Amino acid sequence: MTLAIVLAAGPSAAGLTTATGEPLADRLAAQLRRAGADEVRFAANLDELTDLIATATAPVLITGTDLVAHTAVLRHLATSPVGPTVALVLGDPPVPGRTAVREERGQVVDAGALDALDGDATGVFGGALRVGVDDLPTLAAAARAAASGMLPVAAPIGPVGDVAPLPTTAGVGGVGGSAAAGAPGPAVDRLFAGLAALGTLIFAQRVRLLVAHRVEDTAGLAAAEAAVTAVDEDRAELRLSVKEKDDFFSTYFVSTWSPYLVRLSARLRLTPTGVTVISVLFALAAAVLFGVGGRPALVGGAVLLYLGFVLDCVDGQLARYTRHFSAWGGWLDTMADRAKEYVVYAGLGFGVSHAGLGNGWALAIAAMTLQTVRHMTDTWYGVLHDEAARRPRAATNASGGIGDRLNAASTRVQADTGSLSYWLKRTVVFPIGERWALIALTVALFNPLVSLIAVLVWGVLAFAYTGALRTLRARWMWVPVLDTVDATLHRDDGPLARWLPVLRPMGPLTLAVIAALGPAVLLVGALLDDAPDQLRWAVPVALLVLLVGGLGAGAAHNGPLDWLVPAALRAAEYLFAIAVGVVGGVPGWLIFGYVFVLTVHHYDLTARLEKRQAAPPLHAATLGWEGRSVLVALAAIAGIAGVGLATLGAYLLVVFVVSVVLAWFVRPARSARASVAPAGVGGAAPR
Repeated sequence: MTLAIVLAAGPSAAGLTTATGEPLADRLAAQLRRAGADEVRFAANLDELTDLIATATAPVLITGTDLVAHTAVLRHLATSPVGPTVALVLGDPPVPGRTAVREERGQVVDAGALDALDGDATGVFGGALRVGVDDLPTLAAAARAAASGMLPVAAPIGPVGDVAPLPTTAGVGGVGGSAAAGAPGPAVDRLFAGLAALGTLIFAQRVRLLVAHRVEDTAGLAAAEAAVTAVDEDRAELRLSVKEKDDFFSTYFVSTWSPYLVRLSARLRLTPTGVTVISVLFALAAAVLFGVGGRPALVGGAVLLYLGFVLDCVDGQLARYTRHFSAWGGWLDTMADRAKEYVVYAGLGFGVSHAGLGNGWALAIAAMTLQTVRHMTDTWYGVLHDEAARRPRAATNASGGIGDRLNAASTRVQADTGSLSYWLKRTVVFPIGERWALIALTVALFNPLVSLIAVLVWGVLAFAYTGALRTLRARWMWVPVLDTVDATLHRDDGPLARWLPVLRPMGPLTLAVIAALGPAVLLVGALLDDAPDQLRWAVPVALLVLLVGGLGAGAAHNGPLDWLVPAALRAAEYLFAIAVGVVGGVPGWLIFGYVFVLTVHHYDLTARLEKRQAAPPLHAATLGWEGRSVLVALAAIAGIAGVGLATLGAYLLVVFVVSVVLAWFVRPARSARASVAPAGVGGAAPR
């Protein structure tokens, strides 16, 4: 049950009355109920708020009494999927007593008085926040500190809730901020500053097309109410369903008309998951037409592919418009995106071979492998960037150099929205919209062979470009990432890797790169040899080189480039499987299928990372990258590489499906039954 608390913001706003004669605080309470709060309570001060927090078992919404906004603003705050704790951030000019905010990549990385942010403020606190369940103890500590004029001790220094005496002029900031805990000002501002000071991960919720203002007097209230009335709330919400910063093709060739489909889908009561399923069917139909060949089929497939991508955008837009978010829906959307793209590659590969244009399966395998490794680097670079944003600038080695200049240049380009440099930067990285557009155009105008080659060429160039720039920027930031998560899980290590000795001097990234070199050499040799089966003797050698990657499993992954380790290990395993398939004379479609199953397994891990979900229930049963590779090698040595790939691939697919059912259906159902079971049923006797 969601609890909303209206916290007294100060005498200047507490007594304000709206144009209808209703106290502003009462209107806020009604809006909070319409925004989804099950219970709304009033707190006259921070001590009362602390008592209310102690009884909460679900996320808590907190507002001051000086906020004038569309109800949708509060609903968006209450349902925001970006993280458990979210704060409303406005673009209004700061006033004394209010908390200024500096945000990066959607995270509040500094909060305090405007002068304490050294001119780096990007907005001001909007007087409303949602606090996740896990952050409620920290919120209570921040409330006690703000009420008593004590400085919260940052989480890394001591246990959450530790406080130390300080004069009212001393600082309480976010990552280095300095809003005075005991300074005069709205209680909600002091509460927010204290929460940030304790190191809480807070995401920023922007208003964009809607209206929200904090008011201090009758004139300000009248102006804010007029601004709210001037904006059509539903129309603004429909436009807000479109991503604020999307790729070029999505922005100009999809989002210009997809909101009409969003409104139609909402009226038809379609769910985002339902739209995702329909988009998958469109992509499957396009893949079949690409495989059939012939100009009408290719053109029809291109049209279906485009429409499938439109629906792929609509499912997310519909979720934002209807505020129907779920971890399951987000995970399914991520997995469906990758599965659709690779099924299309399979259709193109079959079409190339069917038309006698060449070895289409080899091209499809190359495209899938390249794209997956790229995605792994994208995911972990995003985690790196988020981690860097949360740390003090001094900790990111910000001492100038090429990395510093690249970072500054990137920031300038991103801020210049709509410029030529902005669109070039977003397009050159070859995002999904541009990939699908390139496939649709080249297959309709030429043939599947041209389409796959175009995808590979642009993909390689984009990988080289992003890899070079990100490497330089990562060395400048020098922020460890894998050490902040379960490195064994995200390396996808199995029992064998954990048993191997640790070779620390070389570092895990160097070992992972060496691991990929052995399979790469074997693959090149097999492709160049007219009788690749004669290289069966080289499979054990390549396997030994591959297992070198396991020597870094137990080492610290705290180097500036160790975020590349998962991608390097993915490349090593895929290359080894492909090389074994080529040496063993396995059909291209079977190699593609096996690598496809591996990519599904690895995307499951990254999707769970992005959605903050736990490890798959049956992860141990997947054997690890090194365990799977040993089994594939043994099958090749025994002369049954095809049987080995087919059997292991089928096994991994079954494990994946069962794991999905357990994680998303069985376990949640059990938890739901347990939560509603009478006391004493199925467990210990009640006390």
